Amino acid sequence: MDVLFRALSDPTRRAVLDRLCRGPASVGELARPFRMALPSFVQHLRVLEEGRLVRSSKEGRVRTYRLAPGPLRSAEGWLARRRAHWERRLDRLDGFLAVMEEEGS
Repeated sequence: MDVLFRALSDPTRRAVLDRLCRGPASVGELARPFRMALPSFVQHLRVLEEGRLVRSSKEGRVRTYRLAPGPLRSAEGWLARRRAHWERRLDRLDGFLAVMEEEGS
């Protein structure tokens, strides 16, 4: 989970994932919108691969990346459980504050 959230922590990597939602793309296509040297951009792709958020394949000299949604589903489940926990706590706080308000009236 740490590697996944590390991969998602950078706006460049999130933009790459957004682009890959539309379909596979080559390194050149993915790098085009960013103002950085290609080796720096490739490091971002490596982090995404380490987080298992993308998969790559090479045909000839062209490396193509595809979205791998499995880890995002895992993160979504983890976040949903955290959200449910905090919603329960906030509901209890809301109830407590309502009782306090009634007692103060």
